[in-house]
Amino acid sequence: LTTLGVFNYGLVLLYGLFKGAREIAKKKALEKSGVMEVLFVYTLLSFLFVVPDAGNAMGLSGTQLLCVLAKSAVIFVAWICGFQAIARLPVSLYSVLDLSRVIFSTLLGVCFLGEQMRTGQSIGLVLVLCGLLLLKAPWKKKGGDADASAGAVALALTSCLMNAVSGTMDKVLMRGMNSSQLQFWYMLFLTAMYGAYLLFSRTKIHWKGTLKNGWIWLMSALFVVADRALFLANGMPGSQVTVMTLLKQSGVLVSILGGYLVFHEKHVGYRLACASLVVAGIVAAVL
Repeated sequence: LTTLGVFNYGLVLLYGLFKGAREIAKKKALEKSGVMEVLFVYTLLSFLFVVPDAGNAMGLSGTQLLCVLAKSAVIFVAWICGFQAIARLPVSLYSVLDLSRVIFSTLLGVCFLGEQMRTGQSIGLVLVLCGLLLLKAPWKKKGGDADASAGAVALALTSCLMNAVSGTMDKVLMRGMNSSQLQFWYMLFLTAMYGAYLLFSRTKIHWKGTLKNGWIWLMSALFVVADRALFLANGMPGSQVTVMTLLKQSGVLVSILGGYLVFHEKHVGYRLACASLVVAGIVAAVL
């Protein structure tokens, strides 16, 4: 790997680890506030974090803004589905289902971006899929996760698909804009969309309690830093969605450990053993 390649993969790895930590923060935040309360305040705070960089975000054409608006619409759906799912599922199980996005992202990268799968990447994808299938094995034991509702699982998978579409759009959008432009405008559009949703659905927000929910602030900080790292990685020449998608899955280790340490969830040993296949897949894809 070149120095630039190592830096690129380091940025994506940072994104993955912060993403895993963010899933834990989401689950904790939803214990104190409602889904739409968390979503709107989380998005608003994240946007405010990037406002100081607004001076570097100007200069996009009308067509580019429409493309960013389309990305925001995709994320709008992805986050609603994802937050609803994580509120109803164990965080370790949700993080396992979230691995499904590797399938969607790889297919999108190959089909729409013209990327080719090298031997190492193919082996890596197979290992990741094996880990995913084993982790999804139904539990027969009493108190297991087999009773997770089909609706919650469907929401998680829908979120995975939408996030994969967004990741592919990032790669295309970053060819004609910088990370500051993409992050500022898509967060502005996303905040407006959630605000409009709350207005038309007449959903009330308990501002005092929600703003005191420290987990939302932590989520926002992790999100802004992770997204900026990912946008920078997407903007580097030679970066590939297929490789980056595999590397992002490193966050599953953080989520599974967090499920055990923070939420005292079961079957963590088995899930960690299966997740080792994911790590092996990441290594095979990068080297």
